[in-house]
Amino acid sequence: MRRKWINILSVWAVVCLLPLGSSAELTCEVLMLAGNSSSQVLMANWNITLPNVSSTWRGSGPYCEISIDGIGTCWPRSGVGQMVARPCPEMFFGVRYNTTNNVYRKCLANGTWASKGNYSMCKAILHEEKKGKMHYQIAVIINFLGHCISMVALLIAFFLFLCLRSIRCLRNIIHWNLITAFILRNATWFIMQLTMSPEVHESNVIWCRMVIACFNYFHSTNFFWMFGEGCYLHTAIVLTYSTDKLRKWMFICIGWCIPFPIIVAWAIGKLYYDNEKCWFGKRPGVYTDYIYQGPMILVLVINFIFLFNIVRILMTKLRASTTSETIQYRKAVKATLVLLPLLGITYMLFFVNPGEDEISQSVFIYFNSFLESFQGFFVSVFYCFLNSEVRSAVRKRFHRWQEQHSIRARMTQAMSIPTSPSRGIVAEIPSDSATSSRGCPLAGQ
Repeated sequence: MRRKWINILSVWAVVCLLPLGSSAELTCEVLMLAGNSSSQVLMANWNITLPNVSSTWRGSGPYCEISIDGIGTCWPRSGVGQMVARPCPEMFFGVRYNTTNNVYRKCLANGTWASKGNYSMCKAILHEEKKGKMHYQIAVIINFLGHCISMVALLIAFFLFLCLRSIRCLRNIIHWNLITAFILRNATWFIMQLTMSPEVHESNVIWCRMVIACFNYFHSTNFFWMFGEGCYLHTAIVLTYSTDKLRKWMFICIGWCIPFPIIVAWAIGKLYYDNEKCWFGKRPGVYTDYIYQGPMILVLVINFIFLFNIVRILMTKLRASTTSETIQYRKAVKATLVLLPLLGITYMLFFVNPGEDEISQSVFIYFNSFLESFQGFFVSVFYCFLNSEVRSAVRKRFHRWQEQHSIRARMTQAMSIPTSPSRGIVAEIPSDSATSSRGCPLAGQ
């Protein structure tokens, strides 16, 4: 009881100390500065009107005095008939509220405030946190679904390139390795999701750091194999070199070897400067992640330059050309033009601030989850399923299988007739070399 009266007296002391002619808005601010303990007690126990003895009403006509309601909102002196808006309380009974919305209360004609203010627009942040968790859970579902679909598509594309030996030229070997890099990255992503937990992150054990290092390595190989795609097209179209001079080992060094020392350097930097939470994320003021992110951004920028030159050449010199080689290059450029922005956009999104409002954050979460998880699917579609060489080879393999099956069926039918005269069925089964054509006119091995 004694403490309550002390708190009330402290608020009254602040009111009485206001200088003459101070505005009502300033009075509310000073009342709030009286201290959380004193003002909260006054708010929670009284709906009291505080006359400002040090200033006079400067408006015309009757007015409502300064008042603090039972929730704790300070209502400034206002003319009768006015609907006054005040920010929602920051906290009430331990629950935080969104202060960007307003609460409304009317000054009645008799010079008194309405008994209650309209707090319907004040939303507890607890509800927003629940919505954020819901969006996060939906994003996790999209991530798992996208990675599963991508993994299935990537495995199908991988085995198609493995089985169709007739189309194994350098260009398709690069496609094959890019698909392999995406398979390994998706596999390490699944391992991360299934094994990582808050407890594991805090323990910072060796195996979890190795998993993160492997994921970052395979993530880097995706960009370097895309760089290999750009190098091949730029060499063949812009520099007009014969692709027979290119060798497979050159692109293997670009795609698999160059990222390895980069990730080793990153791991050493993490070990000495940011050795916590399984090397996931980064600490403020520590920039070790740029050891591997920097080269990824660099090859992405170089690829954009390559594609600009390639498109320029295709639009000027090769527009009238209709050779099969030029057609294949055009199709490869189209696939790279689609895939490279997909890879670049998803990576650049990590440097974008989605904003504070709920809509922009939700769009950012869903957009990023979709592009990040379906990258492997897009790579499989554009570099394998829509590849005319792959489709032609699959059709030939299917027709050959149909012919073989038809011949075996006729032979079985002939042998099952006991009264039929012995006769030989002469049929030649087409071989791989007779039915398959080289799908890659310039196939440098």
